[in-house]
Amino acid sequence: MKLVGALVARFRVASEMTQRQLAEQLCAQPETIASIEQGRRALLLPMARRMDTVLDTKRALETAVENMPEVDLIPAWAEEYLDLEREALSLSWFENQVLPGLLQTESYARAVFRSKVPVISGEDIETQVSSRVERQAILHRKTPPTTSFVISEAILLDRLGGGEVFGKALRHLRTCADVPGIALQVMPFGQQTHAALDGPFILLETPDYQRLAYTETQRGGRIISDPDEVSILAQKYAMLRTQALNTEETKALLDRLLGEL
Repeated sequence: MKLVGALVARFRVASEMTQRQLAEQLCAQPETIASIEQGRRALLLPMARRMDTVLDTKRALETAVENMPEVDLIPAWAEEYLDLEREALSLSWFENQVLPGLLQTESYARAVFRSKVPVISGEDIETQVSSRVERQAILHRKTPPTTSFVISEAILLDRLGGGEVFGKALRHLRTCADVPGIALQVMPFGQQTHAALDGPFILLETPDYQRLAYTETQRGGRIISDPDEVSILAQKYAMLRTQALNTEETKALLDRLLGEL
């Protein structure tokens, strides 16, 4: 990653552009460009191609990224999603097993990472918890993304981390339900139809109005950019929202669960 980052910096300087100017051309943040140039963040293929166009590098960066050692590409999927999430105009998120990362309390996130198999070290757990909590700042920025969450009722009846952790998580969820720009819906038990039996996914819209999706498996995740595939997931999400409790019904359910604590 350091070699590719150094190439980006050299091409940018040769084009007489600052990091901020390049970021503006790419609809990205200056911090993103700085992190790539310093080798702290992977340059991913879509951005490499845009940089090649802006910097007129004859596909040099695209070629470099395509030939990176596999060890550098392993964390790229997660890194790419986090970059997209950080700058998204809108997010639509379906979860059926665990609260969405953007809605987790610190103690709930800790319980999630403590459940990992194989077990990870306490230091790694705290690093990941801190990173997850920091991500939530996008919900409270001056112009937050328009955000929709549909979560399974099963998540609300689980006791991940124990009663105290669950209570804090439930109260936090109820607070989030009142945050402007957030639409929270619960998919209740007893449904005769369910549009997303294949599992969780996230839809997002980028600053340049590109619509993408993200899915995870037990061993990794992937960004979906094919318009047909994204459209299918968007149809699933639209149907999910009609099948789930509406936002007011969801708040009433959360209030009832909180009353039973």
